[in-house]
Amino acid sequence: MFSDHSWRDRVALITGASQGLGLEIARLYASRGVRLTLTARGAEALQAAATELQQSTDVLAIAGDVADEAHARKLVNAAFERWGRIDILINNASELGPSPMPHLEHLPIGDFRALLDVNVVAPLQLMQRIVPSMRSRGEGWIFNVTSDAGVEAYAGWGGYGASKAALEHLSRIAAKELEGTGVRLVVVDPGEMNTRMHQLAEPGADLSHLPSPATSAPAFVKLVEEESRRFARVEAQKIALQEVV
Repeated sequence: MFSDHSWRDRVALITGASQGLGLEIARLYASRGVRLTLTARGAEALQAAATELQQSTDVLAIAGDVADEAHARKLVNAAFERWGRIDILINNASELGPSPMPHLEHLPIGDFRALLDVNVVAPLQLMQRIVPSMRSRGEGWIFNVTSDAGVEAYAGWGGYGASKAALEHLSRIAAKELEGTGVRLVVVDPGEMNTRMHQLAEPGADLSHLPSPATSAPAFVKLVEEESRRFARVEAQKIALQEVV
């Protein structure tokens, strides 16, 4: 069984951790004593999150853009210098693109490149820096946060959806390459949530009926506790509805 003591032994790196789903996951992990390395682009909001979470656990917060290779290197190096390892990587940071979201024929190519940098390249470069250590220890968890827009064809969601589809297939291949290493990789679709990103995606829409990110965050606890899972595409809100956490 995965015990409370097991949680306290863990170190997690969470991107996009200053608000929304990333912050809710960080809160759950902090309550279990997981040591946290957090990053987000907004320094003020990230510091506010770190100040809150430091009441429960040890927190290292470094603001920056995960798509920036220098920031990714700094982030991982700082975590290893402080704790010697990273047990759980949560690639949660995402870029939406222009708001309102244009059809593909009008999507600026520069914006599309930015989407790919944040939603695909950034997760891969963090994985490349962290996986060798996980592999050497024979244990680790990687969560790549995706969207049903990476599976379904929604008009106006082409740039974002294409980036998430790329992330999902990249994850499938990585999982295949990690077979037998003890490193687990899960693609998590948190479902529709009432978040700032969703508000930007649908300006002016009433999102009050949608669940908060706190509904989906417990999946990131349950999935670590299910240590036998090697690879899966998981819908977080289904886990919440099953009341397994």
